[in-house]
Amino acid sequence: MSRTVNCVKLGKEAEGLDKPTYPGELGQKIFDNVSKEAWQMWMKQQTIIINENRLSPINPEHRAVIETEMEKFFFGEG
Repeated sequence: MSRTVNCVKLGKEAEGLDKPTYPGELGQKIFDNVSKEAWQMWMKQQTIIINENRLSPINPEHRAVIETEMEKFFFGEG
């Protein structure tokens, strides 16, 4: 049986993620409040952000930019 969450991005009940997809407190917040569908939307948006801004996920400064954009995407004005 799949778990459901009240997805903050979609604004409705939807199938939740199977496991946390990001580490730490933010990862738990995403796990508790973001659906699989919204996570897939983020993955596409993240690719665009990385490519357009020429970011490298292994660079700590670039990772911070990606994380900020992820927070905005799910919980802010994104």
